[in-house]
Amino acid sequence: MRVLSRTESGREDRFRQLVRERDGKCVITGLVNVDADIGDWTIFEAAHVFPLSHGEYFRNQGFPRWIPNRRGERDTGINSCQNGLLMQSNVHQLFDSFKFSINPDDNYKITSFDSDLLGLDGRTLDPTCRDPNDERRVSDELLWWHFRQAVLANMRGAGEPVLEFDFPPGTDMVGEIRSGPEAAKRMEAELFSRLDGISLA
Repeated sequence: MRVLSRTESGREDRFRQLVRERDGKCVITGLVNVDADIGDWTIFEAAHVFPLSHGEYFRNQGFPRWIPNRRGERDTGINSCQNGLLMQSNVHQLFDSFKFSINPDDNYKITSFDSDLLGLDGRTLDPTCRDPNDERRVSDELLWWHFRQAVLANMRGAGEPVLEFDFPPGTDMVGEIRSGPEAAKRMEAELFSRLDGISLA
């Protein structure tokens, strides 16, 4: 019998919950989750704009300054809803692979860098997640970082490596990481994110 290794951290649970509450729909395609009232989010995932797998880089490069609603000094904000967007599962995979991105400097226009089978190019990010009066709104600076990485990754292959995946409940996370690209780096990032904030003293 295969034992599944997926566990939920409190921070990731809260991240997912807050993004779902704020958005309620795929903010890229506009598909509303009509089953939200019964707690069914089957085809929707909370995507990190800045990948969770790069938590140490996020902290070391000062990215927490773009998340003003952190809970104390030890919280980097990488699991803040300001670093999240609700997307359909297939759209989330494309976003994490830098196949499309959102330019906050061009009225939040979506740019596709691939064959665009879903017709995303030219759409606009839903206003639900970017209301300037909502302190939970997605960070423009993090959207800009993602857009820049997408341009680099698609124009000359110079962007950050694509390592971010959302592991839904029931997934063999360790198996997925071990069989994927840069397994050692991803495992280290996963362990770092789980131990983040835990004092060993």
